[in-house]
Amino acid sequence: MQISVGRSEEWAVIQTALLATLEQRFTHHMQRHPAQQWADVAVKLIANPDKLRSLQQMEQSGGEPDVVTFADDVGDYVFVDCAAQSPTGRRSLCFDREGLESRKEHPPQNSALDVAAAMGISLLTEEQYRQLQYLGEFDTKTSSWLATPASIRKLGGALYGDRRYDQVFVYHNGAQSYYAVRGFRGVLRV
Repeated sequence: MQISVGRSEEWAVIQTALLATLEQRFTHHMQRHPAQQWADVAVKLIANPDKLRSLQQMEQSGGEPDVVTFADDVGDYVFVDCAAQSPTGRRSLCFDREGLESRKEHPPQNSALDVAAAMGISLLTEEQYRQLQYLGEFDTKTSSWLATPASIRKLGGALYGDRRYDQVFVYHNGAQSYYAVRGFRGVLRV
């Protein structure tokens, strides 16, 4: 006879495994958050189960989230997708719903902004993306959609970034475009 595990028990197992993964990554990459202590981060995460669920989705989609110290931090712990390349489970997406709906042929399954909203996270800004690149080399073979100013989006464009030739580049593309190697990096404040 097989005993089914209740949803709360199942979540407890997932939460324990996620916290262990996050702690291991946190400890292994101290240069990303030199003034932070894992015990403090863990207490805040456990007190915010919705944020843990968002982190679980970031992890499941290949983001490898970790705490990153940004210049604009206001006392929150900031988790960012730190996978070397744009998360594999969040690629081939238009920038937003409007871009998706404007495609007449071969539309992708979703948009970066819709997926991020469903996960409870935001796209990195250009400034955050550049700061992240000081902590490692990211998107050397892929690219990531970035939060785009309304003035650019109003004209039909959207921003994305990558790292090539040991330089960080931020470009523009039509918001309706999508590529197999372009995804998005999320940011989550806890």
